[in-house]
Amino acid sequence: MADLVSSVDDLGAAERAALRRLVLGLADSKRLLGIRFSDWLLGAPSIESGIAASSMAQDEWGHARLLYAMLKDFGEDPKEVEHDRAAEDYASMPALDREFTDWAEVVAAMVVIDGAISAVLTGFSEGSYEAARSRVPKMLGEEEFHRDMGLAWLRRMNGASAEGRARMAEALSGMLSSTMEWMAPGDEASATLATAGLAASSSDCLARFAETYAGPLSGLGVEIPTAPSVSEGWGAGRGRGPGTPDEDAIQRARGDLNRMLFVE
Repeated sequence: MADLVSSVDDLGAAERAALRRLVLGLADSKRLLGIRFSDWLLGAPSIESGIAASSMAQDEWGHARLLYAMLKDFGEDPKEVEHDRAAEDYASMPALDREFTDWAEVVAAMVVIDGAISAVLTGFSEGSYEAARSRVPKMLGEEEFHRDMGLAWLRRMNGASAEGRARMAEALSGMLSSTMEWMAPGDEASATLATAGLAASSSDCLARFAETYAGPLSGLGVEIPTAPSVSEGWGAGRGRGPGTPDEDAIQRARGDLNRMLFVE
């Protein structure tokens, strides 16, 4: 492994921009995923499932805070990044742009979205950026519960009715393409990070995700794309496809309704 990078000032301009995109994409995705999970404290199939959704939401928000804090190294104020941006500045996954319509989409998010984030985080934690190596492993330890929860629900849905299995497969398929593109775009920025030893390559992230989820997904007739590539409208600056999170989610992410109560 290359020497540890303690400050982004030690990197070239291309490496700094690519690293910032990665950090922001992870932070924004976790912030939005926490909001989507929190919507299901009530309405989950059981009280236990709702409590689990609440717990996962709290994990995601905490992880997002730690990731936003890394932006201090880029000379940015994490509070401003978290609370003062427009929707078009968010680098979160496209699959998080709208609310989840049913529990099948919540389960799909545990598997596809959370699984993709963990695959990227693992590669990030193994890279040469010191802040990631020190902060990310704890996040990954907490993510094990999310992974186990998602896999347990996939096993349960494998034994569901034909209608239930079909709905689960539909929800998974609806998130896979854009999420794999976000996770493993193979674009210039992701290649720059891999070459510099700051994060895993797109192919490594895809392989890590497939190692955990290919089997369970195939049981529902869902296949992971083998070579995702950036689509038309890809935004290199945000590291995602076109679109933005809905305004309600952005207002909640920024804390618009409670600004007068901010105490930090």
